[in-house]
Amino acid sequence: MAVIEVGRVCRKIAGREAGRLCVVVRIVDDNFVEVTGPKELTGVRRRRSNVKHLVPLPVKLEISEGAGDDEVLEALKNTDLYPKLLEEKEKREGKGKKGKESAEESEGTA
Repeated sequence: MAVIEVGRVCRKIAGREAGRLCVVVRIVDDNFVEVTGPKELTGVRRRRSNVKHLVPLPVKLEISEGAGDDEVLEALKNTDLYPKLLEEKEKREGKGKKGKESAEESEGTA
């Protein structure tokens, strides 16, 4: 349990948010932690997560326990990880827009 600590950046490996990065903001007990993305950056909303569904990364943020999304976002901006997270966000948003545009085009031709 020593590796999973407040401020630790992790990758989710299970659930609908699998593959996305998150930050541990609170330790609930030996099996569960509270994580956040924050949602506007990584797409991971604040929720309880099983530690078995997280892979800790070597990055640890200096945040207080129970930190808000604004504090987590500011701490992430000071890391080398932030540009990568912005790229992933753009890819996700671009993918969703392409799907909507092609659906609208197919409706117009039918």
